This record gives sequence, structure tokens and C-alpha cells, in this order.
Amino acid sequence: MERRDKVNYYLDLADVVSKRCTCLRRHYGAVIVKNDEVISTGYVGSPRGRKNCTDLNFCIRQKMNIPRGERYELCRSVHAEANAIISAEREKMIGSVLYLSGREVDTGEFINQSNSCSMCKRMIINAGIDKVIIRDSQDSYRITDVQDWIENDESLSGSFGY
Repeated sequence: MERRDKVNYYLDLADVVSKRCTCLRRHYGAVIVKNDEVISTGYVGSPRGRKNCTDLNFCIRQKMNIPRGERYELCRSVHAEANAIISAEREKMIGSVLYLSGREVDTGEFINQSNSCSMCKRMIINAGIDKVIIRDSQDSYRITDVQDWIENDESLSGSFGY
């Protein structure tokens, strides 16, 4: 058996973290790493103490036929990236890498060409994270330099990249 490369190793960890998700539509897991040390993990889920979509057995956004990338304020969940950031000290996140893996609940397939939402991008920028690596398939991924999100401010153009 061939040894797994480091990037896919951390993406595999993010995929395992996603198995804790309570979203009925998509499962995302995030892992923040600095100097080959896991700083924090996060998955999609309701705020602590609140009922989640799995408990309720419905998704309000799905019930209302709201497309992906719209009306996140109606969602009961906190995104994986946000939960990972909330659970980490900013000092440890400065210069780190966030690994993100997502799967469709219905098929179990990886979510190809996914991206962090505009709110998570803002949190990632403020956390001091340098790079985001997003899984597209079992072995392929994209690397985004967070500086690109700063220089190409999507909120000025209206293209939010969902």
C-alpha cells in the first residue's frame, strides 16, 4: 500500500470529521493545520443546544426550495469552516491551512468545485489563515491563496463564487 500524500491525508481527516454533520443536504468537514499539527476541526451543525435538522427530520431551506448559495440566514447550521475557526485560538491560526471536504448526503459523492461561502471567506481572512485546500475527488483538490480573496473582493463585484 502506497503512503498517502500529506494534503490528501489532511483532506481525509476533514472527510472523517464531516461524518458528524447534522445537515440533511451536504456534509462538510474542516481541519485547520499549522506546522503539521491539527489546530482545530469543524463540521456543519446547529449551534450547541439547539435542535438540528437531523433531529427535526427536515431542512427549512430544502422545504422552501432555496437554491445553494442563497438565504443562508434561514439555515439552522453553522458551517464547518466557521466551527473550526470558533474552536481555535487566532494566534495558532495565523499562517495556517484550512482543509475542506464535502459530500452530497444523497449520493455520498464528493462535492466537486465547492467553495467557502462569502461569510466563511470573511472569517477565514480575519482568522489569519493563509491557504484553503478544497477536495474535489478522492485524490484531487484545489489550493486557494486567501490573499486572492482579499485582493479580488467578491462583495464589490456581486460574484460570490458559490
